[in-house]
This record gives sequence, structure tokens and C-alpha cells, in this order.
Amino acid sequence: MLIPGKQFGDLAEVQGDGMTGKRLLIPSLCILLLPIMVSLLEISSGYSALLVVLVLLLTWFVILSGLVKPASLPELELCTFPGSHFVEKVRWSMDLLGLEYRESPMVATLGAFFLGRTVPQLKIKTGMVRSVIGNSPDILRYLWGCYGTLKEEKALFLLPSPELLDLEKRLDRYGAMLQVWVYYHLAHERRLTLRLWGRYNPHVPRWQRLILVVLYPVLRFLILKSFRISPRAYKRAKKDIEDLLEDLSNKLRIHPDSLSSGSALCFVDVTFAALSGLWVMPEGYGGKMADSIAIDASTMPALIRDDIELWNNQYPEAVEFVKRLYRQHRQQ
Repeated sequence: MLIPGKQFGDLAEVQGDGMTGKRLLIPSLCILLLPIMVSLLEISSGYSALLVVLVLLLTWFVILSGLVKPASLPELELCTFPGSHFVEKVRWSMDLLGLEYRESPMVATLGAFFLGRTVPQLKIKTGMVRSVIGNSPDILRYLWGCYGTLKEEKALFLLPSPELLDLEKRLDRYGAMLQVWVYYHLAHERRLTLRLWGRYNPHVPRWQRLILVVLYPVLRFLILKSFRISPRAYKRAKKDIEDLLEDLSNKLRIHPDSLSSGSALCFVDVTFAALSGLWVMPEGYGGKMADSIAIDASTMPALIRDDIELWNNQYPEAVEFVKRLYRQHRQQ
């Protein structure tokens, strides 16, 4: 069960861990400001050395405080960009397990380009230690290893096999191609891109939403370069997407209940439905955390509407499968 907590933002959190939380932020800022203070105040080398010692003592004191009284942190914290289809893959799996966790969202792109961190990212507190796992497949393997026996029946959908892991890799590539596809279409759509990135999402800290508007030109440039968005890349991505949709539609004609060829829900089903939510736009996508990024079809660029209409007509089995999974296993 998702527990929305106070959202403080990750710029402060990046310096913390399971013991100190955000307490190391102040000494870290002091270290950054020391050269400026020494330069502006023309402090002698002796006093500069003393300041360094004082900051180190402050850092040591903060570390000791974490041993005496560890920071109050949730057992499970999922760091997200609310509208991300890879985040939805993990979020949905955790909800199916019935886990209590706090979701800490931030606007898209800020984490990757300014903190060197992508989402989803799962933070696990065990005693005074806080471990971090990134990448959706790795998080799902952790969830299976940790809850496969504790949750038993609820966790059966996470049971891996070589065939399913191979299919998951194909699906994750499909998810990456969908990123190229959507950014190609939104390259010149400032308002829609800001909405998708979380500009109007109440779950995201206000200061991040304001920074997003200011830095939009820089972030847009970085996105287009990092994903190598071009007409050629779009055509290649669209072909890869359609090849996978064709393969899975053929598979679903024979085994309509699951991509695992069985009748029970499987993690590859969740993966495909979550990743496809980016264009199928089923009701319940994001488990209430992504409602503010939903875009009405009438406001979409014509070319993106054309692609979606084409896929709806050509791959009805895949589309209906995604919608059915959301109706049966996602809507609260």
C-alpha cells in the first residue's frame, strides 16, 4: 500500500543514508562554502586549517548522532517520476504484493541530469543500513527474493524463469523505444512535455516544479541529445515497437490470459501492461500517482494520435489485454 509521505526532494537527500538521513547536508554545504569564505574574507592559512578541522568535527558529530539516534526513515521508499512507465512496472508489482511503502516523486529529468540517478529506485532500510536498488528488473528480482516466501501466493507472479527473463529484456527494450517515440512527438510541444514531466503534479515538491519551468530549454536539449531523437531514430523505434506488438498479439490469440502461456498473472504481464500504459492510457494507470500527467487525446499532436490509432486497430489483442489487466488487477 502506497503511503504518500512528506516530499522534501532529493537534492537534500542525496547526502544522507540510513543512519543520518539529511543531517549531513549542513556539513556538506559547509565544505562547499569553505573556499568561498576563505577567498572573500582573506582568511590566513592557519585559520583556514582550523575551519577545516571544525567542519570535519561537525561531520563526525553528525555521524555519531546517527549511531545514537538513527534518522526516522520508511522501511521501503520508492523514488519515482510519477508518470514513468518503468516506475509503474515496479509500483504496480509492489501494490500487488500489498507492501507498505512511501513514494518520493520528483519531476522527470532532474534526477538523471543533475544527480546522475534514474528512476525507479528502491531504498530499503534494514536496521541502521539503507540499501539502494535501481533498474526495474533488478528491483523485481529483489522483491521475489525477499517476499517469495514471506508473501507466498501473492508473490507467485514474480517467479522468474529463463524464458520469462528473456521476454522481460525484450519488453524493457520496447519500453526504451517508447521513450524515443514519445520524445520525438513532443520535441516541439513545450506545454505537453512540461505536463508529462510533472509540472502540474501535486505530489512533486513545488520548488522542483518551478525549476522545471526555468530549466526547460536545457532539459529539452539534454533529452533530445541523450535519446538521439531524430526522424531516423523515430522510424527505427516505431518498427521495433510494432514488431513486438505483432509478436505478442499473435501469442495472445493462442494464450489470451497471460504472456507466460499460463492462466495466472505473471510479472511479464505486469511489465507489458505498465510499459504500454504510456500510449494505451488505461484507467488506473499509475495507481492515482500519475493522474495529473494524463493528456486528453484531443490535445495531442496529430502524428502521435495517428500512431496510437494505428496500433489500436492493428493490435487489438494487445490493447484489450492491457486494458483488462488494469481493470482486473490495478483499479482500486
